[in-house]
Amino acid sequence: MEQKSKIIKVKKNLDGDITDVMLKNGNVYSINEAIMMAKDHRIEGVNVGQAKNGREFLRSNPNSNESDNLDNLPTF
Repeated sequence: MEQKSKIIKVKKNLDGDITDVMLKNGNVYSINEAIMMAKDHRIEGVNVGQAKNGREFLRSNPNSNESDNLDNLPTF
């Protein structure tokens, strides 16, 4: 079974929306690929939410540590 990976860096567009993620192994995926991977339980620490407009998005699992929230991760 494939080992779960963790998101360590994010790429954002000019609006501040995350467009790509970098996993611990250095691989980069589009946000849509990362959402599919999260649904397959291949990325740890995140879950898929749904906005009011129906668009899916990645979010960090709730915990007491804000530094690991996706928006607070380093960018690349």
